[in-house]
Amino acid sequence: MKEKKSLNLSLFGRLVRFAIPYKSYFIISVFCIISLSILGPLRPYFIGEMVDKYIIKSQNESMLLFWALVIVGILMLESILQLTSTYFSNLLAQSVIRDLRRKIFKHLLSFRMRYFDKTPIGAIVTRVVSDLEAITEVFSAGLMDISGDLISLVFILSLMFLSNWELSLMTLIPIPFLIFATRIFARTMRDSFQLERVQVTKLNTFVQERLTGMSIVQLFNRQEQEFEKFQEINKGHRQAHVNAVWANSIFFPVVELLSSLSVAFLLVWGALNVSGKSNVQIREMYGQIIAFTLWISQLYRPIRQLADKFNILQRGTVRAERIFEVLDQQENVQETGMVQSYNFDQDIQFKNVSFAYNNEDYVLKDIDLLIKKGQTVAFVGATGAGKSTIVNLLGRFYEYQKGAILIGDKNINDFDLSYLRSNIAIVLQDVFLFSDSILTNITLGDPSISKEAVIDAAKAVGAHEFICRLPNDYDYQIGERGGVLSVGQRQLLAFIRAYVYNPHILILDEATSSVDNESEEMIQKATEQLTKGRTSIVIAHRLSTIQQADCIVVLDKGRIIETGSHRELVRKGGYYHKLYEMQFFNNETNETI
Repeated sequence: MKEKKSLNLSLFGRLVRFAIPYKSYFIISVFCIISLSILGPLRPYFIGEMVDKYIIKSQNESMLLFWALVIVGILMLESILQLTSTYFSNLLAQSVIRDLRRKIFKHLLSFRMRYFDKTPIGAIVTRVVSDLEAITEVFSAGLMDISGDLISLVFILSLMFLSNWELSLMTLIPIPFLIFATRIFARTMRDSFQLERVQVTKLNTFVQERLTGMSIVQLFNRQEQEFEKFQEINKGHRQAHVNAVWANSIFFPVVELLSSLSVAFLLVWGALNVSGKSNVQIREMYGQIIAFTLWISQLYRPIRQLADKFNILQRGTVRAERIFEVLDQQENVQETGMVQSYNFDQDIQFKNVSFAYNNEDYVLKDIDLLIKKGQTVAFVGATGAGKSTIVNLLGRFYEYQKGAILIGDKNINDFDLSYLRSNIAIVLQDVFLFSDSILTNITLGDPSISKEAVIDAAKAVGAHEFICRLPNDYDYQIGERGGVLSVGQRQLLAFIRAYVYNPHILILDEATSSVDNESEEMIQKATEQLTKGRTSIVIAHRLSTIQQADCIVVLDKGRIIETGSHRELVRKGGYYHKLYEMQFFNNETNETI
């Protein structure tokens, strides 16, 4: 239990450090809160004095008016201070959250692909959006208000004991019970927030995955089953919030009851002190009773709000723990390279490269390969043979464990990562397009690429005509993931994207495996344009698309088992020959059917 508390304090301290650049906002907020904490308890004191001196004793109308105006002035000043405090505390909160969101998103952009392979996207979205929003309340409604409430409590108690210590003790009899109830409430809410955290992540992850994979859900008629799963997760999410509501529904009536008890003890004290006293003496008690009645109200309100604000603080700290878990992840690609100027028109060499996604379970084993500059090299093999892994290593999306990959005489780890990737373009089988215009999806927002260059690239690739047929042509909004376009059209946009970036090394990862014959012909022409004068690596299941490659590399179970041209490998009668015969036979059968 102690370890948990120290951990929370450590996290809270780490979170507060993000507020240091905005200390001016903090100072203004603190000044306003301290002023409010003093002015609020002074009002009952002035009201009590006003009743005693200018209503009960002297009935001085001019002085009564003066002090009434003073109290009105204090109320107006409190309003101004409250407005200023709220504004600057929220400005502080939003500034901190902006910096945190910027920091975590930049950190995520540097992660290796394996992090995204094993972490649900919904969970990441929860970190960047929901968790950070919860942290906002730490600064805007938690830290500042708790500080103000504590100062207010100390000042109220001081004024009460200075006015009448016996009456103070009498009215504070219920306070120990309130402290006990507050501790139970805080513990219950902490557990509730932990459960809420888990349920929010589960709900976000489930919804994100089902919406992304809606075509699969509907294709296999799984709507009812997925809805039942959603109801179960939603039920858990509801229960997490109900637990918090249940605790609040018990705690706050208890506070009101104890507050009423304090007022009752005040009345009992008044009744006990009335006996044996004259009317004048009794009237002199009016001001004190009024002051204490107002102080009791002010006393219980901060205590009640302290529990609420403390829970906000706890919720923010719990969410901060998740944020810092991501920030502390050492999944980022190691930026060891410094080279930012190099001639990439050189040979690419794999020297005894081995790679494993998990521990020693190697999916690539002792890869030795030379790709000469300007060559088109094709990789073939069964699913899981390691074809895509090789090109992912070249782009440093994953880090190999053994061997070396060289471009010329430079290890790829010696290059600045952004510089290395700016010289490599990859066209994937599953083209990802953003919910934006065709032009933006091609340029990816790079201002150095003009629209004229995009049009020239589209003409070269053979996609200009189909783009011009769309409403607003290059400014056409293609929807999420390019859902309004066909698979072939999406592939052509990916080819244009690669073309305008003019890479030295081109990688085509099964770019024709999911398209129709007409689109395949267009993509074949686009491939011819793209591969001219640059080193190209092609991964393909359709062997008909790679027969003109300068070299074909055959992979099986993570090893290179054959290399050569199409004719050489067919004559050899090995693994490639079997693959070729299988595809040729299947094609002949399909044509006959």
